[in-house]
Amino acid sequence: MHTLTGIGVSPGIVAGPAAVMNAPPVLPARPPAVTDEHAAVEAAHTALGEVAAELLERAGQAIPPAADILAAQSAMAADPVLAQRVAELIKAGRPPAYAVSDVIAEFAEQFQAAGGYLAERAADLEDLRNRIVARLLGLPMPGLPDPGHPYVLIADDLAPADTATIDPRQVLAIVTERGGPTSHTAILAKSLGLPAVVACTGAIAVADGTQLLVNGTIGTAVVAPAPSQVRSALDREAVRRAAAARVTGPGRTSDGHPVKLMANLGTARELPAATAAEGVGLLRTEFLYLDRAEAPGFDEQRAAYAEIFDAFAGRRVVVRTLDAGADKPLRFATQPDEPNPALGVRGLRTSLRSPELLDEQLAAISAAAQRARAEVWVMAPMVSTPGEAAAFAQRARAQGLPTVGVMIEVPAAALRADAVLAGCDFVSLGTNDLAQYAFAADRTLSDVADLLDPWQPALLDLIHLTAQAGHRAGKPVGVCGEAAGDALLALVLVGLGVTSLSMAPATLVDVRAALAHHTIAECRHLADLARAAPDAAAARSHVEAVAHTGRWGGARDGWR
Repeated sequence: MHTLTGIGVSPGIVAGPAAVMNAPPVLPARPPAVTDEHAAVEAAHTALGEVAAELLERAGQAIPPAADILAAQSAMAADPVLAQRVAELIKAGRPPAYAVSDVIAEFAEQFQAAGGYLAERAADLEDLRNRIVARLLGLPMPGLPDPGHPYVLIADDLAPADTATIDPRQVLAIVTERGGPTSHTAILAKSLGLPAVVACTGAIAVADGTQLLVNGTIGTAVVAPAPSQVRSALDREAVRRAAAARVTGPGRTSDGHPVKLMANLGTARELPAATAAEGVGLLRTEFLYLDRAEAPGFDEQRAAYAEIFDAFAGRRVVVRTLDAGADKPLRFATQPDEPNPALGVRGLRTSLRSPELLDEQLAAISAAAQRARAEVWVMAPMVSTPGEAAAFAQRARAQGLPTVGVMIEVPAAALRADAVLAGCDFVSLGTNDLAQYAFAADRTLSDVADLLDPWQPALLDLIHLTAQAGHRAGKPVGVCGEAAGDALLALVLVGLGVTSLSMAPATLVDVRAALAHHTIAECRHLADLARAAPDAAAARSHVEAVAHTGRWGGARDGWR
């Protein structure tokens, strides 16, 4: 028995046999000669088209965020530049499978060099390479194992096509060697309610069938645990889940301090999972724009928004305007040759190039809101200055939207939060991007994943600055990043002054229960402890120790 340690990105404890992801195809060491150049080019283009079509079909069957990711990956496979470059190599004597592998390696290297969100697409390209090469060589398609029983999925990393097809009745938990707190694996595991540990060195070496005890809350995977250890851990988890399920109603601390608990949504297909939320704290609108040659029209947008607004009658829905650029390129709005798109024209900045996109979107949101009984708020992503916040608010109000806010994802905006809030009605902290920009750390690299840990005291300082500015202005400050779904960290965020938390629907139960076991004074004490810690690991450790066995009433095993 030994313990592997990584980063817990989706809470829960489960035990089960390991099953390692199917291996990618390997090219033979000696390439065969190309005897029919035309047929070789045709074979490569056919494989590209078939893989693109397969991914697009899967996107149509999946729910966001998996559907959006798969659609973007399908667009990569259908990119005419990729097909042209492959054809050039084949005509130079390279066999189809080798040409595809070489070209995708070139693209992946360029993506990695660009850094930021674009580097995240390098893993998607690697998956494309594996699928196209397997098809050209007539080999089994890489992907999820099928041992015939429920299992703990082990992988170096998971591609979008893999995560989109995970069946939570078969996959008990996910453990990967790569990835970080904001990776696709983390986001999708949380949306499925599966415990997950990423950046877990040594995971791939675990043999198929080996029993694993996975704790996605603290980020451990115990290899070949003793039966008594498994029973004890699962019993504690069952007690925790039962206790959490008994806590119902609006979010509030044990002494009645209100904290709105909201859901993050991508499309109307996610609505059934979000019914327990008090509203929508982040409605991503990119699903209407991705993988299209031109922007959706006014009527299409209005109908899509109206469906979601109608489902939340009497509750708040916060709509984020188009967050294009970086990892979400649009053929009609973004420049494909930006040297560093994560630091370029993205989010609200796209309206500088295409103002009509934002104006029509705001008009469609307003039209849908006027006919709905939901309380519709709107906010802009990637706002950096008070001037940008005020200008967006004026623009939205001119379209008839009375409650307007902005995302705090850039450290400059957090540092000037008082001035930002002076020009709008509320702010929402996007902790994923705020951490990436604050620590200059690529969210796709396992080597710097610890810097993106939402427990980092410097990140908590930025959140505290923003929350205190909101308190002074008497305006709401929410969190809609992945940090909001961590039940222990939720206590700290509320202690910092955050007024609402928006998360994957699967995490609502645990967060509601955690708040119900602590007073607002206790949350503030935990926030002080976390900010005073030297690093993220110490912050979590100190808070956990006091929250579970603190001075205010003994162990808190009911929600741990």
